[in-house]
Amino acid sequence: MLNDIQKRFFAHIIFFSGILFMVLGAGVLISIHTGALKAPVVTSFLTMSLGVICATLALKLNRRPLYLFFATFFILTGLFLFLIAENIIKLPLTRCWPFLSIFSGLALLPSGARKHKKPKVVYIVPSVFFIVFGCTLFIFSYGIAPFSFKHFILNWWPLIFLMGGLVLVLLSAGGKRT
Repeated sequence: MLNDIQKRFFAHIIFFSGILFMVLGAGVLISIHTGALKAPVVTSFLTMSLGVICATLALKLNRRPLYLFFATFFILTGLFLFLIAENIIKLPLTRCWPFLSIFSGLALLPSGARKHKKPKVVYIVPSVFFIVFGCTLFIFSYGIAPFSFKHFILNWWPLIFLMGGLVLVLLSAGGKRT
């Protein structure tokens, strides 16, 4: 006979397996109907499946915000990879690395809010930093700015101190209210 803990554990495993099969099935179904089954599509859905595993760990098993961070990050990354694989977003994959910083910033918001039951400055400031940093890298990676990243750093390096000081002030002000 199984005790209550074992029954709950097996119920969680069944739940997780069901979500995983749904994500993989949807990915393969979409891929088959939009063309041949491609490795990037499979990779994107495996990434999203890893996100589902982390979400299950975060929400059902131990409720740790770190797992929610990874769940959000992997699901966003997998969805982005899928959109690139299906040519919905027409960007070369080799130049999309700045989006990892943006996804990290976006993933930090729900994990911090879950840990403290409300948004906290300690999580919002680094999150905004990662998002702004990723957007800056994207602008220079795709040549949207009329000058190079090296030129930007050589002429605007004091901005790093200004932004770093602003982050420290916001973190200390947010820490006093909590």
